[in-house]
Amino acid sequence: MSVSDTRLAQIASRFAELEARLASGTLEGPDFVAASRDYAELEPVARAASDVALMRAELANLSALDEADPEMRALAEEEIARLRQDLPEAEHRLAVAMLPRDSADLRPAMLEIRAGTGGDEAALFAADLYRMYERYAAERGWRVEMISANASDIGGFKEVVANISGQGVFAKLKFESGVHRVQRVPVTESGGRIHTSAATVAVLPEPDEVDVQIEDKDLKIDLYRASGAGWLHVNTTDSAVRITHLPSGIVVIQQDERSQHKNRAKAMQVLRARLYEKMREEAHDAEAEARKAMVGSGDRSERIRTYNFPQGRVTDHRINLTLHRLPEILEGPGLGELIDALIAEDQAKRLAAMDA
Repeated sequence: MSVSDTRLAQIASRFAELEARLASGTLEGPDFVAASRDYAELEPVARAASDVALMRAELANLSALDEADPEMRALAEEEIARLRQDLPEAEHRLAVAMLPRDSADLRPAMLEIRAGTGGDEAALFAADLYRMYERYAAERGWRVEMISANASDIGGFKEVVANISGQGVFAKLKFESGVHRVQRVPVTESGGRIHTSAATVAVLPEPDEVDVQIEDKDLKIDLYRASGAGWLHVNTTDSAVRITHLPSGIVVIQQDERSQHKNRAKAMQVLRARLYEKMREEAHDAEAEARKAMVGSGDRSERIRTYNFPQGRVTDHRINLTLHRLPEILEGPGLGELIDALIAEDQAKRLAAMDA
């Protein structure tokens, strides 16, 4: 996707206008918030556009030189060659920056991991995945807060829900939704046989309260005493909360906290994220064909990745990428290479679709 010089000038003008408005000190309340958001979204585009404009201008000036001095002409030709080599990469960065953004990309995210087929081994794998995302988040300076967890008897998670906050969390993690499969010899297996287990990951953008309006009349709230094996601890008061959103049928149960108010607040946080995701899915239904071109659909039933312990490899099936660095990936740092590859593939497909 080539961007014209006229379009570059328009981007620079719009960015300068936003800078001036924010610096004027006349904006307040919603106007200031809106202008700040527009500035933050346009800034990477404006920086990339400025780089392209400067390189194009420099290339045009050097190409127009009629230098009689052979040494100076040789230097100019060398600089022209460098610019011609670097300009396509700068133009590609600008094209990527100009791609339509998911409005949720800059939001924090709700991470939900549930053990699937495989019993205790699936629960252990779910715990491995949770620790992988925890370490990846720590490396990026994000904050992870566990919302709820249903622990298995041998230290895994039947289900775990956490909030991850930081810069651009959803943009990085949104392609992690789907079925993750593990192939390894379980700790409970005495015969040394390799078993296949699975866990489902869902990454939901966390909305602001203004994004999802929840009416009290639409909620059915039940209070009860937390009990049963597998929970992190058992309360002795009626502090567990089950919230049913009647219009959608979504049910959220929260009982990890000893305080009823804390459990209710966390349950509402999860409910709001699930309702926001439902709204996004309904909106995306109208763009189903466009979404098919993207990396994965976000469908939680889609098998996206296999972690093979005997071979020490991780394979992402959506982009046919295999890395023989399983320990490093599960430790967190290696996960970044997979995530960056998925983002790059998504960008490439969307650029191709725009050029078609």
